Amino acid sequence: MHLVGGRPLSVGWESRWVRWLDFWLPSDRADARDAFLQAWQRAEHERVEVACGGGVGRTGTALACIAVLDGVPADDAVGYVREHYDRRAVQTPWQRRYVARYEP
Repeated sequence: MHLVGGRPLSVGWESRWVRWLDFWLPSDRADARDAFLQAWQRAEHERVEVACGGGVGRTGTALACIAVLDGVPADDAVGYVREHYDRRAVQTPWQRRYVARYEP
């Protein structure tokens, strides 16, 4: 899953683009929710990659939302991702709010 503002370069495997400008929130939240659900479902049986430009803010936000889908309470998801992925994950106040309000 590519979490970037502009169309990503083509890769040699199936991929999905979620339009998402750096330091902001997904441009289409319904599309992002669908992409998170798809990544969560596929991760049970295959390797899934979630990536943005820097690998911290957007990636951390997406991982936190996927953690919510997996049963982590939304209020705890940012802390969970910071503990298990990157201590700087989910960079902005609005990204943190987005995760705290995320509902599967």
